[in-house]
Amino acid sequence: MGRLKAALGLTLLLALPACGGAPRPVEQASVRFLLEPAAARVYVEDRFVGAGTLLRRRPEHFPPGRRHFTVTAEGYFPHDVEVDLPSGETTIRLSLRPVPR
Repeated sequence: MGRLKAALGLTLLLALPACGGAPRPVEQASVRFLLEPAAARVYVEDRFVGAGTLLRRRPEHFPPGRRHFTVTAEGYFPHDVEVDLPSGETTIRLSLRPVPR
């Protein structure tokens, strides 16, 4: 009986890691914006994220995946960009086109 318990315990010990165990944490995607004009506003899926001056210094964090960004500024045409964000840091450089006067 003692050998049976030991064998069963060893089997469980070896089988548990194969069940997946604790999920590995997914590294977040972070996006830094370098915008012209620097004070342009950034939206993700129509939600305000921040001004370019802030997002240049402090990247915004998202789960990895496809994101739709809209960048706007007074006196400039808005610009939409769709990005497939991987884990880690991504830098988006964008210059808005001025509206002709």
